[in-house]
Amino acid sequence: MALAFAHVPTMLAMIILSSLTTAGGMAVVGAERRHDGVQWWALGLLFNAVAHLLFALRGTIPDIFSIVLSNTLLMGVYLSLLAAVLQFQGRRLPRTAAVALPLLMAGCMALLADSYAARVVVAGLLLSSMNLWLLSCLITRWKTTGGRGAWLVVGALSFQTLVFALRIGLVGISSWVGAELMQSSAVQTLTFMSTFAVVLVASMGFVFMARDRADEDNRRLAAVDSLTGVANRRAVIAALDRDVARSIRTHEPMALMMVDIDHFKNVNDRYGHPVGDKVLCSVVEVLRERVRSQDLVGRYGGEEFMVLLPDTTAKGGYLLAQQLCEAVQALRLEHEGQPIPVTVSIGVYGGRLQPGDHWDMLISAADRALYEAKDRGRNRVEVVEALRRPASLVTANSGPETQPALF
Repeated sequence: MALAFAHVPTMLAMIILSSLTTAGGMAVVGAERRHDGVQWWALGLLFNAVAHLLFALRGTIPDIFSIVLSNTLLMGVYLSLLAAVLQFQGRRLPRTAAVALPLLMAGCMALLADSYAARVVVAGLLLSSMNLWLLSCLITRWKTTGGRGAWLVVGALSFQTLVFALRIGLVGISSWVGAELMQSSAVQTLTFMSTFAVVLVASMGFVFMARDRADEDNRRLAAVDSLTGVANRRAVIAALDRDVARSIRTHEPMALMMVDIDHFKNVNDRYGHPVGDKVLCSVVEVLRERVRSQDLVGRYGGEEFMVLLPDTTAKGGYLLAQQLCEAVQALRLEHEGQPIPVTVSIGVYGGRLQPGDHWDMLISAADRALYEAKDRGRNRVEVVEALRRPASLVTANSGPETQPALF
């Protein structure tokens, strides 16, 4: 019974304090990740604290502040939360809604200033609609925003919507709802205690969403070359190690290319490093446009790139490498009106692997072919089909290995 008639000013003080402290913490977190919507969420919590402070002052300040402004700020709370979710998803809050909805709430509260029950119904309907809008934004893009954090936000907002519906449904029963805001009742207690819980749970959920996004960004950055956008050396070697194990297990052939931009140092020396960066990115685009979805392009170091080709024979690797050479040579790059000739040399290893083969053996084989391509004049493709295996491994696998005829 005591819980059903909890002291309204005390509950309001709890909401104000929790909103302020949570907003402060989120503002600090959001300072480093402005594009994830955390600062918008913190602003919403600040609006929530001010709105409930005005509620707590009901009867001691003019109604335009404790009724009209306070409920308008509540609309601002949900608009800020919606802006946070939309920014997290890479979208923006419509300006029309940002202006029209607060004006709508203010107008309704001004017209209904003398009827507490009518204000409860209208404000509840408007805020419930905002909750449903928030929920739809989260649920319709669950693949990109879903996760444990999103579950907390959805759960908290869904519960708040049910509380609004209950409050609207019981508005005519004064003994349950209360005739005024500051009158204690079971429904008033449920309303304010749910607000207190939603502030904490939904905010915690949104912080989890931002943290999961940050972790994913860090994992991606750790595996991606910042200039060209392809896999970096560590990531491409990890993928090569995985594909080698798979190739051995499935007995499927595998090919590996080592691609080197010819005379790249001369490009940097003559045109400058920004132009050299442009050349690197242009060559990467050629590589990425011509490989399959299961293939992987990675930057091995400097002007050298690796292309992993699962389930590909030496002949298949050679034909693709020839196409890449021709496509790179056909690039039309210029600097201050002067054409920049760009060509590549490519070494290809292709063949079937044996138990005990390792990723560095494939790199070594493709490197041999690459050096041969450079020695023979560059802008060409050379292929090897044999790995240099340790003597013990060769003995264990049907005797010495000889260099087979290409293809």
